Amino acid sequence: MTGYLPEGKLIYTNDNKKTLSSLSDIMEAKNSSKILEAKASLCDSSHNLIVDMGVIKGIIPREEGAVGIKEGTVRDIAVISRVNRAVSFVITDFKKDENGDTIALLSREKAQRRCLDNYISTLKVGDVIPAKITHLEAFGAFADIGCGVVALMPIDAISVSRIEHPRERFAVGMDIKAVIKSIENGRISLSHKELLGTWAENASNFTAGETVTGIVRSVENYGAFVELTPNLAGLAELKDGVKIGQRASVYIKSIIESKMKIKLIIIDTFDSDEVTEKPRYYFKGDHIDEFVYSPLSCEKYIATKFE
Repeated sequence: MTGYLPEGKLIYTNDNKKTLSSLSDIMEAKNSSKILEAKASLCDSSHNLIVDMGVIKGIIPREEGAVGIKEGTVRDIAVISRVNRAVSFVITDFKKDENGDTIALLSREKAQRRCLDNYISTLKVGDVIPAKITHLEAFGAFADIGCGVVALMPIDAISVSRIEHPRERFAVGMDIKAVIKSIENGRISLSHKELLGTWAENASNFTAGETVTGIVRSVENYGAFVELTPNLAGLAELKDGVKIGQRASVYIKSIIESKMKIKLIIIDTFDSDEVTEKPRYYFKGDHIDEFVYSPLSCEKYIATKFE
């Protein structure tokens, strides 16, 4: 496991807590440029972050709040949004405030630079890494891949079953796994669906004749597609009143592996707030070269190649 983790993973470790509980350890952490984590309690009018370090107060000056702030390539929301959340930092200096109390000067930017140089720059397409969801947009999910450095996961890379918005899969703060989909000009794009199992792996959880629950994902003139798992959907016969986003009780008529088809009958539907569940991962390794979704018996060949 890399030492450069998404923000929030280090804060409650024994080593981090021990360091922040002692002024002598904090001094040593400054001398060794050790990366620490603590919660940002406030962002002042100049967009400096105030950090609660326990035995001492810390300040991350605005220009040290994130890579790109100094250059103007990153907006201040990257700093403001950290209030009440964990931030990674190194201690750069100490000074006295107006009351004569010692405060620590911190840099999140330097922690991110080290993460970029020593970890993120070594990643390859196909690597499977830990990530944490930071915010969601209609076009995709943004995830912290180390020390607050964020990468985009496009909406079509989240799951095989189509969704209208990433919030149907993720919640802000959720810990996930992700695959490095592409690296272009230092910009990393993530994928996720390749970790959620093949058609056959997902279909093996179901048997013809069962009645199970699902989510209506689309309604066409020839039927409704009902998601059984994030990487598996079946086609149900049309029924009056069925709407996208509803939960449905569905009877499984047949499972045809050679055609990757599951035929369903909708028994009942009901409106319900969707509960965001933690993903179930089938892939357990740390690198994937190729993901073949389609079964060997199927004429269609659906795969993702990471190269």
